[in-house]
Amino acid sequence: MTVAPRDHGGGIDAARTRFGGDRADWIDLSTGINPVPYQPGPLPADAWTALPDRAAADALCLAARRFWSVPDGAALLAIPGASAAIAMIPTLRPAGQVHIPGPTYNEHAAAFRLAGWQVEDGPCAAPDARVVVHPNNPDGRWHDPAAAPLTVIDESFCDIAPERSLIARATDPGTLVLKSFGKFWGLAGLRLGFAIGDPALIATLADRLGPWPVSGPALSIGCQALSDPAWAEATRTRLRDDADRLDQLILPRGATLTGGTPLFRLYDHPRAEALHDHLARHHIWTRRFPWSATALRLGLPGPEGWTRLENALERFE
Repeated sequence: MTVAPRDHGGGIDAARTRFGGDRADWIDLSTGINPVPYQPGPLPADAWTALPDRAAADALCLAARRFWSVPDGAALLAIPGASAAIAMIPTLRPAGQVHIPGPTYNEHAAAFRLAGWQVEDGPCAAPDARVVVHPNNPDGRWHDPAAAPLTVIDESFCDIAPERSLIARATDPGTLVLKSFGKFWGLAGLRLGFAIGDPALIATLADRLGPWPVSGPALSIGCQALSDPAWAEATRTRLRDDADRLDQLILPRGATLTGGTPLFRLYDHPRAEALHDHLARHHIWTRRFPWSATALRLGLPGPEGWTRLENALERFE
């Protein structure tokens, strides 16, 4: 069974094909990645040359447990990006019916379908599995899912509001909580994530990923970042301020705020396609969705991008 290519943010190469410009000319607002990433310190001399060792992996996992207040009864596994777990999780249980309320991040449904599951996005009383993205991408909804034999709570964007985390449920049987390192810390290229929860499920994931799932540089950088709560707290404040600033730019142009988080905003605009194309002609890439003619999502510009965005919006008619 094959799955058609999914709609995602990014895709600057395709944007260049249509609207021109060099890659360096573009501001990518189509993702929810923090544009002011964590700046790691020096790496160990052998981070690039030696096989990742157990001590480095243990240090990263300890830092992760402390940062997210992981309950003692939950297992924790560092993985090469949350997407690695998303692709494998449907194979941890026999295929059945999975409830994935949408619209949401579409890799979950694609992975379950590929593994032979029946995917339902409407009301579903007693599914064999439930998946929620918490907060949801793209509308920022928060969830409190009922338990299922397999329950997946994707908290890839939850570090903007740690008080809303459902990490306490990681001790529930059959439950997995996913954490992404690319969004809040802005280091998507590092390919680092975490699966936290049912020890039996985590053990199976670990076996399937093999002995060195995370690179030496990722182990070191992740440990540094997760051991820096002051950076995290300052970043939450800045993201909230920048999200408000983005609203103040977009809303007067005929848009309505319909959801989002401090990392991305979801707007409804009667001319969403025209606004998307107008910004693209100024080499600013935003996110549209195949399920809505009026939805438009924008991430945050970096410090150098605000003036360009404001100038482009002033020219929108």
